Amino acid sequence: MNQIQRYHLSSTFLIFNFITLIAKPSSSFSLNSFNVDKNPNFDSNFTLLGDAQIANEGNFVNLTSPSFGSSFGQIVYKKPFNFIDSKSSKISFSTDFTFTITPGEGDGIVFVIFPSDDDFYKVFDQGYFGLSDKFDHKFVAVEFDTRKDDNVGDLNGNHVGVDVGSFVSAEISDVSSVGLLLNGGVSLKSWIDYEASSKRLEIRLAESGTDRPYNPLMSYPIDLSKMWGDNDVLVGFSSSSGNSSQISSLSSWSFEIRTVPSSMHSEPLNPESKLDEDRPVRRKNCFLTVLGVVIFATGCGTLVAFVALFVWVIFFGRHSNVVPELPMNAVDFKYEKVNVTVDNNVADDSMRSSTC
Repeated sequence: MNQIQRYHLSSTFLIFNFITLIAKPSSSFSLNSFNVDKNPNFDSNFTLLGDAQIANEGNFVNLTSPSFGSSFGQIVYKKPFNFIDSKSSKISFSTDFTFTITPGEGDGIVFVIFPSDDDFYKVFDQGYFGLSDKFDHKFVAVEFDTRKDDNVGDLNGNHVGVDVGSFVSAEISDVSSVGLLLNGGVSLKSWIDYEASSKRLEIRLAESGTDRPYNPLMSYPIDLSKMWGDNDVLVGFSSSSGNSSQISSLSSWSFEIRTVPSSMHSEPLNPESKLDEDRPVRRKNCFLTVLGVVIFATGCGTLVAFVALFVWVIFFGRHSNVVPELPMNAVDFKYEKVNVTVDNNVADDSMRSSTC
């Protein structure tokens, strides 16, 4: 990676995190346990469908069960939201969850966003990942697929894909490329982030208990505000075991919605997209946004440099060996002209004496 690429990556990361910091959290939850006694609002905020059931005293939610020939189940957060709020600000979200998929050739597990006005029984059944083929296909899903199905163009039986209204993935990534196996029975953790200002969906994946990866496993450009407009949506997980005994489980789930100020909205990622009439205004807002980010980054860099210099002076500057300078005083020198006179007579007498 050359210096230009590193600079571009660093700048993108700084801007992404700067926007995330100024975004206003509007709704969130965090489940580290599915025990109703520890989470009194679990019953009112969440619903379990199909074969999903709480297991191991609330430490897990098993979405599928090995006791059924073909098992499917779901967990849904029942509070709807939309990606455009009343002030026309756009909504970003971040979610992370820990899951385990046992060996088997089931479908795996999928995180799905779908319209809230759809009947649950029209959304979920024994189709792919426990989702129905009959409901309105205005859904966005991130699939953790453990079965290769040529009918939908699967890459292999160990991949992550982004599905937009279809089970033929719009974007796909091989999980083997990061040394992981989805259905190895090992606890894995995923982070899914959607940033409304950049209109980008990022998915990260790692073993549970490890740090969040710096680089996403995959990144997909999409504008979710255009997907549903101001209609409400719901989020949840769904799974289907197919004809195997595979069990898909959740052991934690956190979700946060953030409102991004309208001034932070950027241009579409597609450079060939059609420009609308308010392009000059949006370009001005984008310029002010970039200028603000540059000023913020410059101020942070200056502060870091000052602190580093201060620390260096405190801990190292006073111990450095510096040769003291000796004072340089001007000294006057006196120059005199000396005249030498040679007596020719004396020189001749000396020569005669030496001859004799």
